[in-house]
Amino acid sequence: MQATNCLRLAALFAGTAVGLGAFAAHGMKGSYDAVALQTFETGVRYQMYHGLALGLCAVLAQLGWRIRAAAICFLIGIVLFSGSLYGLVLLDARWLGPVTPIGGVAFLAGWALLLRSQRGAATAA
Repeated sequence: MQATNCLRLAALFAGTAVGLGAFAAHGMKGSYDAVALQTFETGVRYQMYHGLALGLCAVLAQLGWRIRAAAICFLIGIVLFSGSLYGLVLLDARWLGPVTPIGGVAFLAGWALLLRSQRGAATAA
């Protein structure tokens, strides 16, 4: 993934996380129970964390393919993890439950790729 696209996606996902968080805090309280709100807010929180991680990948993109691959993993993780939690709450789509851990694995793969790329960059220097 190119650094400019990564930065754009970082801004998009972090910005929408702020909007979705405000929606959860103000627009959903009367319509959803505490468990549903907590689930939705977990999706928002992880979307923000990994939106910021995409921004980090944009800054580090010149360090190699592992950084770009990490960005793709974070993108997949946001869509699958956070997206499935949003669907569980807003659409009551229980079939999305098994999708959430796949997004979590994508997040972990992204962080592992970042770890590996930094280790490789340190040995190359």
